[in-house]
Amino acid sequence: MDEHEFLAGRFEEHRTRLAAVAYRMLGSHSEAEDAVQEAWLRLSRSDAGEVENLGGWLTTVVGRICLDLLRRRAARHEEPLGTRLPDPVVGPAEGADPEQEALLADSVGLALLVVLESLTPAERLAFVLHDMFSVPFEEIGPIMGRTTDAAKQLASRARRRVRGSAPGPDADLTRQREVVDAFLAAARDGDFEALLAVLDPDVTARSDLRGRGALTVVRGAAAVARQAIGWARLAGSAWPALVNGSAGFVALRDGRPFAIMGFAIVEGRVAQIDVLADPERVARLDLSGLG
Repeated sequence: MDEHEFLAGRFEEHRTRLAAVAYRMLGSHSEAEDAVQEAWLRLSRSDAGEVENLGGWLTTVVGRICLDLLRRRAARHEEPLGTRLPDPVVGPAEGADPEQEALLADSVGLALLVVLESLTPAERLAFVLHDMFSVPFEEIGPIMGRTTDAAKQLASRARRRVRGSAPGPDADLTRQREVVDAFLAAARDGDFEALLAVLDPDVTARSDLRGRGALTVVRGAAAVARQAIGWARLAGSAWPALVNGSAGFVALRDGRPFAIMGFAIVEGRVAQIDVLADPERVARLDLSGLG
């Protein structure tokens, strides 16, 4: 085995973790893959023999790459903060495959990823690396050109926003499925009262129907119930699925997937719904194993 093959093997040992970091930072499968590949290119061009902690070094590199990507998004005004849904991780209802499970480690639900989209690039970096991957602030500060104390403050600010915005979902997957199935049945039947019974009074529904900058938000049980009945009229059938580790489903039209619906179930009611129905983004998702 030559030196290049040896280095590639060592890199592969860390790929799953790096992909998880990049996905949480970017909320995009394709961009996360690009960030991991760029990390490999940087490693292959470096003097790897001088790196004592390869995993830590690679995590730092991926963090820097993702920070640069987020800053470029902001500079181009490509997607104003909080105006996009992240790419979901969709798997069969009976369980995710090992690669999906790695992406979903630490129970990163779609609701949390939506909140991460509203953070500034620096806040997101500090929160993701420290709170999700235990990277010391002493290593995070230099990535963004800030002091250790500044990195701590950024993470604290992000933490407050996450705690105030992302609902703590029920952990029982069977109970989640019961609530989601009840929601779907009521929507299909056009049963407004049954929908009100399953929806939290302060439920929020976010929908990305047409792509970039087209996120719509509906709040309140009555408004969401009316919207749900409209959704059901568009969908011919649905596949039960896990969406970022929680009960959800893939809505079909003419036998083809046209929307991904993720749910946050809190105290037995639907507290948040996230709908990805942008045709281009849905078409790029790996939905193998469903149906």
